Amino acid sequence: MANDIFSAQRSHQQDDQILQKLSTKVQPPERVPITVFAEAGEASRAVAQEIGRLVSERGKAGAHCVLGLATGSTPLGVYRELVRLHREKGLSFRHVISFNLDEYYGITPDAAQSYHRFMHENLFSHIDIKPENVHIPDGQCPSEQVGEYCRRYEQHIRDAGGLDMQLLGIGRTGHIGFNEPGSPADSRTRLIALDRVTRLDAASDFYGQQHVPRRAITMGVGTILEARRVILMAFGENKAATVGQAVEGPISANIPASYLQKHPAVQFVLDSAAAAELTREKSPWLLGPVDWNTEMIKRAVIWLALRLKKAILKLTDEDFGEHGLQDLLASHGPAYDINLRVFRELVGKITGWPAGKPISLHRPGDIRRPGDEIFPKRILVFSPHPDDDVISMGGTIIRLVDQGHEVHIAYQTSGNIAVFDADALRYADFVREFNRGFGLEIASAEKLEWQLEEFVDRKHPGDPDSAPLRKIKTFIRRCEARAAARACGIGPERTHFLDLPFYETGVIRKNPISDADVQIVLKLLETLSPHQVYAAGDLSDPHGTHRMCLEAVFRALQRWKPRTPEPRPEVWLYRGAWQEWGPESIEMAIPLSPGELARKRDAIFKHQSQKDRAMFPGADQREFWQRAEERNRGTADIFNRLGLAEYEALEGFVQWAIADD
Repeated sequence: MANDIFSAQRSHQQDDQILQKLSTKVQPPERVPITVFAEAGEASRAVAQEIGRLVSERGKAGAHCVLGLATGSTPLGVYRELVRLHREKGLSFRHVISFNLDEYYGITPDAAQSYHRFMHENLFSHIDIKPENVHIPDGQCPSEQVGEYCRRYEQHIRDAGGLDMQLLGIGRTGHIGFNEPGSPADSRTRLIALDRVTRLDAASDFYGQQHVPRRAITMGVGTILEARRVILMAFGENKAATVGQAVEGPISANIPASYLQKHPAVQFVLDSAAAAELTREKSPWLLGPVDWNTEMIKRAVIWLALRLKKAILKLTDEDFGEHGLQDLLASHGPAYDINLRVFRELVGKITGWPAGKPISLHRPGDIRRPGDEIFPKRILVFSPHPDDDVISMGGTIIRLVDQGHEVHIAYQTSGNIAVFDADALRYADFVREFNRGFGLEIASAEKLEWQLEEFVDRKHPGDPDSAPLRKIKTFIRRCEARAAARACGIGPERTHFLDLPFYETGVIRKNPISDADVQIVLKLLETLSPHQVYAAGDLSDPHGTHRMCLEAVFRALQRWKPRTPEPRPEVWLYRGAWQEWGPESIEMAIPLSPGELARKRDAIFKHQSQKDRAMFPGADQREFWQRAEERNRGTADIFNRLGLAEYEALEGFVQWAIADD
């Protein structure tokens, strides 16, 4: 795990190196040029610098620069970097003409989910672009005029001289813009019906799929293909399968992004998570010689075993030779020696003692870990939302508590936007009844309940909650978190609610991590001085709450100077409710018994506001406990298929090494 994932400052030389990384080479079986960056921030800076260079060159030549722009979370980092270049480097956009890809149909420009509002809040209001040079599809265009409006939009692009560069994201359906599966290669700007998956992915922005518009105005595939330069950006594991199809699969209307294979100047810019299904990442030995280091050998052997559905120790020389691993066999064989090496390494990753085994309990042959002489340990678990701790590592938390360690949980955000209004009203009603039942003053409670009901009745989907409503929702999630921690054996004195400021916007989109967020985390580290830290390692979402919370943890850990002579704490990263670390990545696997898995489920159940139906379930509509159990059992099943011991479930972790500033 790289230690500079969230580096805040970079030199000019580093910026130049990032820019130079954008290549134009195509490597079989890839059908478009690809550049893979370790993380999304680096990719965003590279793309922004390329856009900035084009804008600057056209400006010096006295010519307009025509940009096609995208919306959504993917290009946010690009826009932030362009704003920085404008403010700090003097990059001017006065000669830029912009055309946005799309807009929801039937939405007002000032709506929270409007792309018109998105572009002004994240870019246009912070640069010197001329208002008359900004073009965004009109989501309020009367239906009888939409056809003519779309033809005029196309004409405006032609009148501007065509698009110099088009920036794209990619949807899980393979759409570019809102060109859903089935869109023809010669399609033009038009009104289109949105796919169910696209609407599901947008549900969190609209507080429920039922509120997502069913139609949108989008540039056509043909319009996009006429741009002189196209850059498609994709970040995160949920895009990996679609990216793989668009890059290595045939051109197909079922994956509109695959049409970009026809473009003479296209570039796919990915983070490592979005590139995970490409052959170069998944099985690079099939493309040519590789450096057979320990990690690459492990990856190759696990890949071969799962592909052939054979246990690792049953793989033969013939298996290696017939599946592209002749070089590995020649340099490190025979097969059994390779198998045994990988098998022993995987066995060594499984432990029932996540914080180390006390020396007093050591037996001959036990592996001694650094810090075993310290018992009990102070453990600090960071949970981005109030339920991520038990969903993602509830079994390990239970194990740590049962083994006698001092376990603390730090809930980094309030999670208040993920509570339904009806639940808030129900709890307000409970407060009124509670006061009445105990003969307490009820006038204030009745007044508050009436105000909340009035606000909720007037509220439209996506409108920010009022301060009192957010506060009640915060209390609901706090009480649920305490109940879940108690189910794991952790008392309220060891639960910490940080309420990081970046989250408290009242809407889906959050502020960037600031020094105020980092200071709150740093203060807790200084107060507890933990021996072991756990944090949510969901790096694949570049602008999600998990990633931003992890940024705050990393930055605080790098600043923290422990006052004691004890070694720096171990830092372990867990995954969320949707993904688990692959077996080749897991550095510590904690086995769960059926009883521990049942206790973990009970802890998840304490989060009643997220039970049965969560506000933001994502693409997976199952309940969180179902996802967690399938994930944990699935990891155990993979280890079993590799020939290791058969467990009920496994929770996996990856270690992160702290690098000082």
